[in-house]
Order: sequence, then C-alpha cells, then structure tokens
Amino acid sequence: MHRKDESGCGILIRKSIIIVLTIVFLSFATAIYFYPQMPEQMASHWNSQGVVDGYMSKFWGLFLMPIISIGLLLLFILIPILDPMTANIEKFRKYFDGFMILFFLFLFYIYILIILINLGKEMNIVFYLVPAFGILFFSIGVMIENSKRNWSIGIRTPWTISSENVWNKTHKLGGTLFKLAGLFSILGLLFQKIAFLLMIVPVVVFSLFLIIYSYILYKKEKASI
Repeated sequence: MHRKDESGCGILIRKSIIIVLTIVFLSFATAIYFYPQMPEQMASHWNSQGVVDGYMSKFWGLFLMPIISIGLLLLFILIPILDPMTANIEKFRKYFDGFMILFFLFLFYIYILIILINLGKEMNIVFYLVPAFGILFFSIGVMIENSKRNWSIGIRTPWTISSENVWNKTHKLGGTLFKLAGLFSILGLLFQKIAFLLMIVPVVVFSLFLIIYSYILYKKEKASI
C-alpha cells in the first residue's frame, strides 16, 4: 500500500507516475490514430543538418517510441526501489519525479515532431529540437545539484560514490554546468549551422571535466587525512 509521508512526497510520487502513464497512453493513442495516414516507410532519423538519412516501417515508426516509453517508465520506477541507497534517493525524490515527467514530455514532443514531418509538414527538425534539449539539460542540472549520494542517479564515479563530500561538491558544480549546457543548446536557435555542436559538445566536455574534478577532489581529501 502506498503511504504518504509528512513532506507530501508520497502524493507527488503517485501523481508523477500517473502523469507519465497518461503521456505513454497518449503516445499509443496517437500511433493508432495516425497509423492510416502514415507512409509505408517513415522518416525516422536525421543528420546534424536536419536532413533525413534513415527510414523504418510505419508500424515501428509509430509504435517504437511508445513501447520504449513503457520500458523506460519501468526503469524509472525500479531505480529508487533497487538502489542500495534508497533512503538518499527519497531525500531528493521530488526532483527525480519532476525530471521523470519532463523527460517523458520530451520524448512525446520528439514523437509528435516525427509524426508531423511524416505527414508532410516541412520543418528543420534540428531547430525544433534545440530548445527541447536545452530545457532537458537544464532540468538535469536542477536534479543533480539537489541529488544525494546513490548508485543510480547523478555523476557516479568511484570517487563521488566513496565520499559524500566529493559527491556534494561535484554535483553542486555539475548542476551549474548542466544548466549552462542547456543555455548553450538554446543558442543553437541563433546559430543554426552549429546547433548540433552547441547541443552535444558542452555536455561531453562538462561530463569529462566533472569526472576529472571528482578524482582531484577525492585525492585532496585523502591527502588531508
């Protein structure tokens, strides 16, 4: 039986799952509704310039995303349950649940873009993806800067897992950097020729930097003992 805690997180958790289930249901309903209108081969992949370079049958073009969404939802539900540090995840559960909802809205948004393009609407998909990725990266920053040490969510290196102090400092900086990555991504609206690079490069560079940063912090911590 689901139990509500004093902070109200129980209700938030229950609502977040219901909201995501609704999004997944809408995905399946959308697939069924648009199935007769889709071409036999649907555009399903685009290069960095927004040019179609991959196709799949209309069944998988319409139903693959909803099916994947079910698997991802199960993963989001199981992570807090199976993680050895479940109690720590509960401490930032509202941020985790908020990110979960936004992530599935992000997937549904991409799904609708794919359907619109296959219905014949002319658009540069990269232009429409740029703000979506920007919001997603920014929300990741919000979640990780509030995260507590665990094995499943966040910047999980041997050094952050081994030290709560290293975890906290790395994630505080990581939250700022991922928010910055979100802003870089949105700049792609102004610089469309390099929009893909503005989405990907900052995330890769910041992620590598944070791994090195956590290692340096851990070594300093051990040297001071």
